[in-house]
Parts: sequence; structure tokens; C-alpha cells
Amino acid sequence: MTPRDTLSRDYFDKIYADADDPWSFATSDYEAEKYARSLAALRPSYASAFEIGCSIGVFTQQLAARCDAVLAVDISDRALERARARCAAQPQITFARAAFPHDDPQRTFDLITCCEVAYYWSDADLALARDRIAADLAPGGDLLLVHWLPKVDDYVRDGDAVHAAFLADSRFTRAASHRADRYRLDLLRRAASPVL
Repeated sequence: MTPRDTLSRDYFDKIYADADDPWSFATSDYEAEKYARSLAALRPSYASAFEIGCSIGVFTQQLAARCDAVLAVDISDRALERARARCAAQPQITFARAAFPHDDPQRTFDLITCCEVAYYWSDADLALARDRIAADLAPGGDLLLVHWLPKVDDYVRDGDAVHAAFLADSRFTRAASHRADRYRLDLLRRAASPVL
């Protein structure tokens, strides 16, 4: 089978041009339950978080209540406009357009969220993302992975394949997990650096 490319910025800009909330993040009971389960898996507070693929900022708004600072990125300018408006009252959030993993902040965070995004990446970009996340996550820091499970023809891989790739990486250990009918959640922890 021919390797597939990472989905492009144009792909997402078209989706956001067609609908303000294309995946019903702000209105669906499914999304509300998934966000509640995600927050329940996390620690009570974090100094700094990096949200990869913030979309219109629904989870960003909830996550920021637990964080001193959040860097939230998305590939789509249209999505970021909506996220900035939604989160305007939360000055601890910084939004930026970025195509992670190629655009990497090269800063250290104690929480990184990679939710509903890694199945869009090519094999090479998924491998690069694992390396960049491992470099950007403080030792002992948390990585939240949440992904849709049913197969979607447009996506490069399914949610199980995304999580398997991270769970096979010895730089991370699993701290919590949950599997629902349509999504899975894994909270991974960055292995502590060896003492020299």
C-alpha cells in the first residue's frame, strides 16, 4: 500500500468554511462526555500545557481552568478565529497557527494534549510528532491522547493505530486509560530522565 500524506491545511479550511462547528464540539453529548472523561484523567493543575489541534477552542476553554498557561495551536486560521473568540476571557491562553509536528514550539510543558489529530499525520509525521512531544514534555509530565475509533476513509490511520504507536515508545508509560464505544483515551507519562 502506498504511504499516505498528512492531511493539508486546505482540507481543514474547507471543513471550517462549510460549518462553524463541523464536529459539533460545542453541542454534542458525546463530546461533552469525552471532555469530562479527559479532564477526570488529568491532574488537578498544571503550570504549562500545549494543546495540539485546538479547533474552535471548546476543550481549550475547559483545560485552561486547570493551567497557569496554555499554548493552543491549530492548522486552520478559521478554527483559530473561533477559538480566540470563545476563550477571550482567559488571558492564560496563547493561540497560534502551527502545523505540528513541523512547527514545534521547542519549549517544555508539563502537559501536552494530542486529541483527535494524530490520525491525520503521515507515518513520517507521526514518528516526528512522537520525537517532538518526547522532547517538549517535561520528565514526569503528562501526554493526553484521545482519538475516534471508527475508520474514516479520509484519515491516514485509525485511533487504535495512533495509540499503539505511542504505547510502543519506551519514552512513555501509561498512567490511565479508558475505552468507550467510539473513542479511546490514554494518559501517558514521560519517563523520568536517568540520573547521571
